[in-house]
Amino acid sequence: MSINFRDQNLIPIWSKVQRGKRLSLEDGLALYNTNDVIALGKMAHFVQQQKSGDAVYFVLNQKIEHTNICILSCKFCDFAVKKGDANAYEMTTEEILGKLSPEIAEVHITGGMPADWPWERYVDIVRSIHEKFPHADVKAYTAVEIDFFHKKFRMPIEEVLRQLQAAGLKTMPGGGAEVFSERVRKLLFNQKIGAKGWFEVHKTAHKLGIPTNSTMLYGHVETLEERLIHMIKLREAQDETGGFLTFIPLAFQPGDTGIKPTNQFTSAIDDLKTIAISRLMLDNFPHIKAYWVMLTEEVASVALNFGADDMDGTVGGEKIAHDAGAISPMKLAKNQIIKIIRDAGKIPVERDVYYNALNVYADNVVGKIPYLNSVPFYHHFEKRQFKILPIVPRRMGLLEDKAQIIAGPFSLMDYFRQEESLELLPFCIATRDQVKSVMLFSKEGWLDLNGKIIGITDDTATSVRLLQVLLEKKYGVKATLERMHAGVNDCSKFDAVLLIGDEALHRNKHGLAGFELVFDLAKEWYDWKKLPFVFAVWAMKKPLPEKTKQELSSLIERSLDMSEEHFGEIGELHGKRIGLERKDVEEYLEGFSYRLGEREREAMREFRRLVEEINMINVHCL
Repeated sequence: MSINFRDQNLIPIWSKVQRGKRLSLEDGLALYNTNDVIALGKMAHFVQQQKSGDAVYFVLNQKIEHTNICILSCKFCDFAVKKGDANAYEMTTEEILGKLSPEIAEVHITGGMPADWPWERYVDIVRSIHEKFPHADVKAYTAVEIDFFHKKFRMPIEEVLRQLQAAGLKTMPGGGAEVFSERVRKLLFNQKIGAKGWFEVHKTAHKLGIPTNSTMLYGHVETLEERLIHMIKLREAQDETGGFLTFIPLAFQPGDTGIKPTNQFTSAIDDLKTIAISRLMLDNFPHIKAYWVMLTEEVASVALNFGADDMDGTVGGEKIAHDAGAISPMKLAKNQIIKIIRDAGKIPVERDVYYNALNVYADNVVGKIPYLNSVPFYHHFEKRQFKILPIVPRRMGLLEDKAQIIAGPFSLMDYFRQEESLELLPFCIATRDQVKSVMLFSKEGWLDLNGKIIGITDDTATSVRLLQVLLEKKYGVKATLERMHAGVNDCSKFDAVLLIGDEALHRNKHGLAGFELVFDLAKEWYDWKKLPFVFAVWAMKKPLPEKTKQELSSLIERSLDMSEEHFGEIGELHGKRIGLERKDVEEYLEGFSYRLGEREREAMREFRRLVEEINMINVHCL
């Protein structure tokens, strides 16, 4: 990708971005100080494309703010009131449930902190929602609230989170971070936890397998350097835990708080710069959110080409920002969100709380397995009439069931299930002997796994069936397989854990704490059958026009031809993101067969036979 820079100071930063080198505080200041906003946006868009392709996510969500009564008196808050205030309110659990409906995918709970609510009332809110709406993910309570529960009810933070998790808590919002500056904290929210307390809560959540979001409130009295230090601290924490799902820059809404920033609202340029710089600085964060509630619908739309890949959602019931003067509509309808995303040239992807794709609202969508092993198919791929959606194998199969993807490297199991409607192409992702990225990390040897519990990554469709075949047919072992969610997980409760893709590659090199034994499933298969293993095959929908089929096939062929002699070069940037050197990348990619030959077809037939023997061929990989 080439960019015409008007600001020459951006050129060395762009070079670092292209080489996958981490940006410094000084780089961040140069980005904030530039007037070359278009070039800045293009740099961020490049990074966003590497991570999310053409996808922009949204969720059907409901905001629940159970009370506005709060013991704190933060200067920037125009929402909280004291007990007895004419505007005070407290919602009952029944009132909260009455605001929800079956189509809601995410319930986002935050609110004030009254002095007289018992602990069980907070737990009951989560439990009641989970029981009545089991398909809705509960995202509840900021780090400030968790710290309040910890102190008020004299429970360790870990115990607070464990009880909420048992009640149905899935993830946590990122609110309460504000800006990680003691200077700002003392000026604006001296009663609130600072960076140390906020990180303690989030890191504890990550340890328990609860993924979280993160935020930054900007546009009040903070400096640009303080914004960047905030991002760097988040980046360091993500290096440590990997538990953050998204970063949400929140534009300050002054309202009647008494805080008078230079301008009444942040400018659109400042908002877009902050989105773009967030995407460039937070290289280890999967997602950056353009929170339309505070940005406005118009700025959020532009932000989708400035590094953001998430628009949040319908946000019914949001009051905190609007009480402070947010000028966005109180609720954006689903169809309007889809239109905004389409108008930005992106794929609207309805998601769950873990960013699993539930529905796609675009034509000519081609799936992309977002792992290093699929890079040769896409590095030189010309999109033309097609849009690219990075999506893990199991989710690609689910979207194919709904006819929302026209083609992709489908997992072998999904191809078996749907082969009547799919046209097989002569391309695949297959291994000759070992694979290094479909790995079983275990506390026990194969025979000792009988009756044990194995955690299965949520990404996998075919690898879990391969594991079952190896357990039952090769070793005569039966184990219980438990699906893990797509975010950070608590692996310690399992006797073994199956990981695939980039996470498996990273753990194969650096280890997974508590698991002494590591088994490569492709090697186990090869040692047993002396055959390669086919993990995915390229296929496309049979009803597609012949011209579309021919164009897609030729684009895949061309990209693969251009990639095959340059594996180290094309995979270097992706490899850096997971801690691999160029030589590691080259060696890894050279271990794959990307063209479907007779040996691969024989392996497919043998695997199908074994899967049929254990009656799994017609079972969806749930």
